[in-house]
Amino acid sequence: MQRRRVLAVAVGGTLATGLVPRQAVPAPADGGLSRLRETPEGRPLPENLVFQDAEGRETRFEAFRGRGLVVNFWATWCPPCVAEMPALDRAQAALARDGIEVLPLSSDRGGRAQVEPFYQRTGLRHLAMWFDPRGAAGRALGVRGLPTTLILDRRGLEVARLEGEAEWDRPEILAAVRRLVRGAPSPTSSS
Repeated sequence: MQRRRVLAVAVGGTLATGLVPRQAVPAPADGGLSRLRETPEGRPLPENLVFQDAEGRETRFEAFRGRGLVVNFWATWCPPCVAEMPALDRAQAALARDGIEVLPLSSDRGGRAQVEPFYQRTGLRHLAMWFDPRGAAGRALGVRGLPTTLILDRRGLEVARLEGEAEWDRPEILAAVRRLVRGAPSPTSSS
C-alpha cells in the first residue's frame, strides 16, 4: 500500500506540472553537444515570465539582462535531471567569471524544503536555488519534458535549447555556451 501511495504522488506531481522526465539514456560521446539546437537569430521570451528565488520572491528573466543564462528545467524526482546536476554545478563555477549564470528552475512542488536537502546531499555549492513550482514558465517556453535547458544570450534571447541530459562541464560544451551568449556586450557587473 505504501509503495502504491508513493507512486501515485510521483505520478500526480508529473501530471500536475505537465512535464515528464525524459528517458534516461547515456549521453552521446560528445556529452550531449550534438543535441544542442541553436537559434542563431535568437528567440524572444514571452513577456512577464515569473519564477521564484530561494526566499519565494518573484523574479523575471529581465532581472538578468546583460548576463548569459543557462536555464535548466529540472526536478528532484527526475533521474536524468539528478544525474546532470553536479555537472551544472561545476559549469556554474567555470562560467561565473564570464558573466554567465546557470539558473536551475526546479518544478518540485515542495519548493525549497524539498530542494535544499537535495543540494546538501549532492554537495552542490555553486548553484542558487530557483523555482517554477507550477510549471508556468516551463509551459510558456514550450518545455516538453525534463531536463530541458535553454541558453539565453546577454540580450535575453533564447539562442539554443537542449532536451535531455548533458555533461555541462565538458570543455566543448562550456565553449559552446560562451560562444552562444556573446550577443550584446555585458555591462560591468557588480555581482
